[in-house]
Amino acid sequence: MIKKVVFLTILSLALPFAAFAGSSVDFTNSGGTLSGTNSGLSLTGSTLVAVNGLGGGLITGNNLGTVSFSTGVLSSGTLQMGGTFAAGGTFSITGNGTGGIPTGTIFNGAFTGPVTWTLITLANGTHNYTLTGSLSGTWYSGGTIDGATVQLTINTGKGFFNGQTTISSGDTTFTTTVPEPGTLGLMGTGLMSVAGLVRRKLRALRG
Repeated sequence: MIKKVVFLTILSLALPFAAFAGSSVDFTNSGGTLSGTNSGLSLTGSTLVAVNGLGGGLITGNNLGTVSFSTGVLSSGTLQMGGTFAAGGTFSITGNGTGGIPTGTIFNGAFTGPVTWTLITLANGTHNYTLTGSLSGTWYSGGTIDGATVQLTINTGKGFFNGQTTISSGDTTFTTTVPEPGTLGLMGTGLMSVAGLVRRKLRALRG
């Protein structure tokens, strides 16, 4: 019985820390106009169509909100053949309250590293482009969160990007913060100390 009390005490203290374990929230967008010059690329009018892990399971719909962004300037390569855009710009995800999704801004931030703009030539000679970049910004519940996005354009045929195209689909994922190993060690030491105190207290009560 005494061992059970000690175990339950430690468990009750450990459970709050378990909430820090890593998890992710995933957003899927579709459509919208991707426009760009050497000054940067920007996406407008893209619809949020699925959210997974935001306070529950998968939520889907024709219009759950919007995704928009702008990049920094083109730092290498070309718009037609692929290249790299500088960090900075903006990235925003908003919800409209559908299915329990928050109303208003869910994420507001910017690109934290170079944004890769890649030309993909298919076997039939037609082209797609992908935009990939890392993100950091403010989460709707407060605090800073990091993530990454991949956006795929519609097929541009045998021609190349001419300054404007449509997004086929996009995926943006954010990961919650996981404690550093040192922090976890301190947690373990603290729990062991508490366990020792509980055992000594129980021995005193039995004496």
